[in-house]
Amino acid sequence: MRFLEIKHLAPEHLPSAVELDQLCFGGIWAIEGYRRELESPNSDLLGLWTWETEDYESVQNSVGTGTPPLQVRAPTHHPPPLQIPPMLIGIGCLWAILEEAHIIMLAIHPQFQRQGLGQALLLALLKSAHDRQLERSTLEVRDSNLAAVSLYKKFGFKEAGRRKRYYEDTGEDALVMWRSGLEKPEFQQYLTVEKVQMCDRLHQKKWHWAIDD
Repeated sequence: MRFLEIKHLAPEHLPSAVELDQLCFGGIWAIEGYRRELESPNSDLLGLWTWETEDYESVQNSVGTGTPPLQVRAPTHHPPPLQIPPMLIGIGCLWAILEEAHIIMLAIHPQFQRQGLGQALLLALLKSAHDRQLERSTLEVRDSNLAAVSLYKKFGFKEAGRRKRYYEDTGEDALVMWRSGLEKPEFQQYLTVEKVQMCDRLHQKKWHWAIDD
């Protein structure tokens, strides 16, 4: 079974965060930058982890239906499930500036993209903003990143402007996107409905959610 969990990063997670940053962005922050985010009371730095477990029955079934090798013996009791260690596959970060949540990072490991995991991480960031009673959220996104633009629009973000040649590596423009009303009670209801629908979609893709609110 494949599990997912979102939680705040801790100091021991920073080397994995730097590796994922390098893979997704080419290295925006070094480990010192991530450490500053952990230490800042105005920053929420979230990680998305996945891990797998495999029970004894599935291991036995994978051997096949033929006669097992002599060295394979059925135990008298079932051992605990085998677990693959958790892997950090997503990072999200926001800055709380006055009444605004500025989403400055949202990244999913390339091998796990297009499975709805970016939605899960964005939902968690918006919940953090709501819990802080921030009124609106803003972000910049490459105008060529159509998948990301579509994701933000799905969550109610609207284009509010453009920053010319914002990205130094390509000279691309950045779209500035806004989402208001985060502090309102109805936004909490919106988050609840979105989470239920998101969990259903992930479950259909054999992901199991393992986060406690």
